[in-house]
Amino acid sequence: MTTLLRRLGFYAVAAFAAITINFFLPRMLPGSALQSLLGTMKSATLTPGQLQALAAQYGFSHQSLAAQYGTYLGNVFTGDLGTSTSRNTPVGALLSATVPWTIGLVGLATVLAFLLGTLLGIIAGWKRSGLLDALLPTATFFQSIPYFILAMLLLMTGGFYLKWFPLNGGYTTAGHGTALTTGWNWPFISSVLQHGVLPALTVALASIAGWIIGMRNMMITTMDEDYVLVAAAKGLPRRQVVWVAARNAILPSISNFALSISLVVTGSIITEIVFSYPGVGYQIYQAVTSTDYPLMQGILLVVTFTVLGANLLADIVYVLLDPRARREA
Repeated sequence: MTTLLRRLGFYAVAAFAAITINFFLPRMLPGSALQSLLGTMKSATLTPGQLQALAAQYGFSHQSLAAQYGTYLGNVFTGDLGTSTSRNTPVGALLSATVPWTIGLVGLATVLAFLLGTLLGIIAGWKRSGLLDALLPTATFFQSIPYFILAMLLLMTGGFYLKWFPLNGGYTTAGHGTALTTGWNWPFISSVLQHGVLPALTVALASIAGWIIGMRNMMITTMDEDYVLVAAAKGLPRRQVVWVAARNAILPSISNFALSISLVVTGSIITEIVFSYPGVGYQIYQAVTSTDYPLMQGILLVVTFTVLGANLLADIVYVLLDPRARREA
């Protein structure tokens, strides 16, 4: 419990630092967010009163920087992330519509790649010089390909030439055939699954080799430890000996899983852009191209809190699996 409380304090400080950086970063860029907003409007002239009302609506006030920072903190802690300048819609509403798509795609693909890669790594480490060792170069090849190239290859192969999967989007819309009714109905769910295969396969192929190799190497090292040899010498069942070795070998993988979340999120942004997938990655691309500062700030906060949450979860699992961490605390 002491370790977890200590970790919670650390992540609280990190979250506060991320919120602060998220406030100052757009204000360090050349120009002003209000000028960018006015540049996208068709009205040539606005009265001073209209300019003041517009600035108040989108949070671009003429207060001092300290006052703006105080207002920003209050809005963040109350869930008010501002209004999108390119959509004229609350940022919270836009994120609530796109975050589930990214969680469903990236979260599921990352967890499946981690679990499958860890399992294959355990088998490869236990049975060295087997079939899995021969397949490792192929998995490593996919990992070495940049995200956007791998996404384009899968898009051209599975979507354009073979026509097994849709080319873009998150589900079938009116422009791609018969429009579907969104909700918990099978036609819509099957369309979402079909559209998500290629983006999810991109994320999984780009990361699974690392889990296999890391777990395999740790298993090979752990199997030579005395406690594993003693467990085998006592005549314990084979699967129990494998569990004894795997439980200790998996600890570095759990730490690496939390660290890799940020890299996976970065790669998913590129993947969603290639497939025009309606997630956070595609949303931030549109926000950058339209100079939508409030939307950019909101997405950066969501990504930051996601990475911090994944690291906190990994720390909790690490403490539960490793008794040494509890004793040190």
